[in-house]
Amino acid sequence: MSSSLHSLPYGETLDAFHRGAFYLVQPSMKGHRSGIDAMILASAIPADFKGDVADLGAGAGAAGLAVASRCATAQVTLIERSPEMLLYANKSCSLPENAHMYGRLTCLQADVTMSGPARHEAGLSDNSFDYVIMNPPFNQSHDRATPDTLKAQAHVMHEGMFESWIRTASGILRPRGQIAIIARPANLSEMLTALQRRFGSIAITPIHARPSEPAIRVVITGIKGSRAPVFLAPAIILHKSSGHEFTPRAENLINGCDSL
Repeated sequence: MSSSLHSLPYGETLDAFHRGAFYLVQPSMKGHRSGIDAMILASAIPADFKGDVADLGAGAGAAGLAVASRCATAQVTLIERSPEMLLYANKSCSLPENAHMYGRLTCLQADVTMSGPARHEAGLSDNSFDYVIMNPPFNQSHDRATPDTLKAQAHVMHEGMFESWIRTASGILRPRGQIAIIARPANLSEMLTALQRRFGSIAITPIHARPSEPAIRVVITGIKGSRAPVFLAPAIILHKSSGHEFTPRAENLINGCDSL
C-alpha cells in the first residue's frame, strides 16, 4: 500500500499509495498517519465521478488525494483545522510526483464543527459540493489518552461531534449530494441518528479483518434529501482466514483499482 521512498526533513516521510499513483508527505513521529481506512473511504466514490469533493478533517490529505488520483476530473478540497497537518497536505499537493492532480486540489483551514456565519466566513459555503467524505475522530474521550496533541485531535471524539460534522456536511452539499463516512461499528447508532434527519438511501458496508471476525469498521454512504430506506451492503473482508495477505477485493479497493 505505501512505502517510504526517500528522506525528507526529520520527522517526515514521503509515502506512495495506490501503487505509486500518488504520494503523501506525513509526520513520522507524531500526529495521525494515514493507511487502509483512508483508502477504503476514498473507494466509496466511483472512479467516473465528476464534481466537487470535500474531505472533512483531511489531516495530511490521504483520502482526498486518493479520490483526486482515481477520479480524473474531480475537484477536491482538503479541509483541516490543524495548521500543522494542513502544512503536510499542502506539501503533498505541491509534490512533483502529484503533478497529474495540479489544479484540482485545494487546501482550506477550517474547523468543521462550526455552524452558521462562522462556517461561511471560513470558506465552507452552503450548497457548494457534490460529495463529502470524512474519517471523523472515533475514540471516546475516556479512552486511553495519548500525549501526542496532534494525534489526540485526529482520534478523540467529543460529545456531539458526529452531529456537528454531519450538520456541516449536509450544509455544504448540494441537493442530492452524497456523503461517505468510515467509522467504528460502535459509533453506528450515533451516526445513523445524525444522518437520518438529513440523508436517505443510507448504505452500511461492514469491513471485517477476517471472515470469522466481527466488523472493525463500517463505511456509511447516503444521499442528501433522499427518503429511501437504510440498507446493508455486502461486507468487505480484508484478509483470508490465516496470514496477512489481502483478499483480491480488499487489494483492489486499497490500491484504487475498484470502488465500493
